[in-house]
Amino acid sequence: MRRVLVTGASGRLGRAVLRLLAERGVASTGLDLVPVADAPVDRMVIGAAGDVDAVREALDGADAVVHCAAIPSPFLDTAERVFGGNSLATFTVLEQAARAKVTRAVLAGSQSILGFAFAPSPLVPAYLPIDDDHPLQAADSYALGKQADEATGAMMARRYGMTVITLRYPLLGGLGDRLPTYADRYRYEPQRGAASLWAYLEDRDAATAAWLALTAQLSGYRMFTVAAPQTLAAAPTEELLRRWLPDVPRRRELPGWTVPLDLAPATEILGLRPEYLHRPNGS
Repeated sequence: MRRVLVTGASGRLGRAVLRLLAERGVASTGLDLVPVADAPVDRMVIGAAGDVDAVREALDGADAVVHCAAIPSPFLDTAERVFGGNSLATFTVLEQAARAKVTRAVLAGSQSILGFAFAPSPLVPAYLPIDDDHPLQAADSYALGKQADEATGAMMARRYGMTVITLRYPLLGGLGDRLPTYADRYRYEPQRGAASLWAYLEDRDAATAAWLALTAQLSGYRMFTVAAPQTLAAAPTEELLRRWLPDVPRRRELPGWTVPLDLAPATEILGLRPEYLHRPNGS
């Protein structure tokens, strides 16, 4: 791997990926609407991920892509722009990458695809822990866009023979900034974490997941749920579920602070074992 294009390079995940690429000695190109402020990048292209000309320019010399660019919430723009803009960006990046003979792309997916996080009325899981076969219940433009992204990735793999891997990320943050804020919130208002199942992944582990997806011996289209193995909550998982999701069937016990997500595929196939864990309870 000689050069990786990182779209959304100025965002939280994009910057973390750029730092990891620099540590691994891999050249990078960043694509974003604003320059990267605090991460190493060898080449920067200012433009939108849905702009064909900007994407073509950014793909020059790249042999892999990590696509992070997106409007990250249905509340940050109109529904049309969130769904349409995000979906168009993913299609454009993958289509142009395939035409440029790029053979590997990693998509920054989201556990919001399940539908719970931004639903206008509360939705609950069909069962726990959530696995790759869990039904999707999109009720907002962002979740629907993530479904379109995954379908686009699968189509590109079939059409062009490209390896496309989607990582369904949870809440991302650093141990010194965002994660303690959410942990305090869940301590005093644990119900606010129910829609995300109190899951998280530290920025550096999120970048590692992208690196593992770039380098794993895989082909075709694959999707992995990634998260820290424990929740960000103060209370144990079974206690939280009894209080906030009491009627959801559980397929196995979730002892201690175990996150109610099936992380086995990411562990066993990608080899992801998060290292940067928030442990407010010594758990």
